[in-house]
Amino acid sequence: MSSRRQIFYGWWLISLSVCIIALATGAASHGLGVFFVALERQFGWSRTVLSGAFALARLEGTVMGPLEGILTDRFGSRRMVLIGYIFLAAGFFVFALSNGVLSFYIGFMVIAVGQGFGGFLPMIAAVNNWFIRRRSIAIALAGMGVYLGGVLVPLLAIGINAIGWRSMAVIMSIIFLVLAYPITRLIRNRPEEYNQLPDGDVLSEHRDPMRSGDDFGKVSTGDGYETDFTARQAMATSAFWLITFSHGLTAMVVGALQVHTIPMLYDAGLSLELAGTVVAIYTFLAMGSRVVGGYFGDRIPKPWLIFGFSIIQAIGVLAAMFIHDIFTALLFACLFGMGWGGRGALFTALRGDYFGRKAFATIFGLSAFFLSGTSVMAPLFAGFMFDSFGNYDIALFIFAIINILGAILVLFAKKPTLNSV
Repeated sequence: MSSRRQIFYGWWLISLSVCIIALATGAASHGLGVFFVALERQFGWSRTVLSGAFALARLEGTVMGPLEGILTDRFGSRRMVLIGYIFLAAGFFVFALSNGVLSFYIGFMVIAVGQGFGGFLPMIAAVNNWFIRRRSIAIALAGMGVYLGGVLVPLLAIGINAIGWRSMAVIMSIIFLVLAYPITRLIRNRPEEYNQLPDGDVLSEHRDPMRSGDDFGKVSTGDGYETDFTARQAMATSAFWLITFSHGLTAMVVGALQVHTIPMLYDAGLSLELAGTVVAIYTFLAMGSRVVGGYFGDRIPKPWLIFGFSIIQAIGVLAAMFIHDIFTALLFACLFGMGWGGRGALFTALRGDYFGRKAFATIFGLSAFFLSGTSVMAPLFAGFMFDSFGNYDIALFIFAIINILGAILVLFAKKPTLNSV
């Protein structure tokens, strides 16, 4: 060991995760709302048709989510992000060339696959491997990339207005292609592969960090040992399903608003740039709320924190029904951002606490069957309701009720033991 203590790599991994996730989600989730308006202007497609592309993109998580998890656990986050960024580059290039609904849908699907392979899941799985005692705050910080991507939306809006949506799509394609290899060389999958332990703990002279099998997850947490569940064992617990349904129901509105917030604000009289700024504000607030949730998540029971933040999010959704100027838009942004940010990281960390590290990505991916399923339906439902009634009010009210139901479910999720499976 050097005389000067080195910074634990896990903290560097968090910074890297923020950058990787921000690029993927900023372009492929938040930013697509800006493209939504540009495509509506040019082609005159209905919002149901446009929402269909976003719904198909979310369907990728339902179909591919378990596969993404299995591949991440098997091949590691580094390879997955490399493949994902290449898909993102190809998807944006196809999108830039699209002239009809079919090519538009194909481009979005390729982008969605790239985001799934090269975004949130592989990087959060890596962070989960590097932390146990500080897992909540570590995952909260790493996942800030989801919100940082939203903060970049105004730049994307300015670019689209200045040079057009096709040119911006080509630029995004080039960015992902150029960054794919160099950025992934910095990713390390597990601390044991580098003679280290989670949280920067010091190896004992009698411990073999490369051990495998059932011993992999038996790392001291300060109050015993963390136990790793297999995917099958996790799915046999009620906690898995309660967390999955709670997460899915509270995330449903997020999937809808990522698609429809900018059109909704644009309809209320805000300019495209100002609408993008409101998105940036609520994502910026979500970043701060995420850190607060992560800090307290390592200290008090996570289910109750999730419940509280989910209720705040539901109130924010109700506030969206009354947007008519910038001030009411900011009220919506504050409430929704605080609730969304604080809730998200805690669900992810809760899975790590309950089911361990070894099959974390697979377990998370299996949850995507329901998580992504709700995200598929939500944008379509919101688009249909707008086309039918001329506004989003009924859809927002229904989303708020569903959100509250999801908040209640997590309170029944108790930590399982292998003896109870």
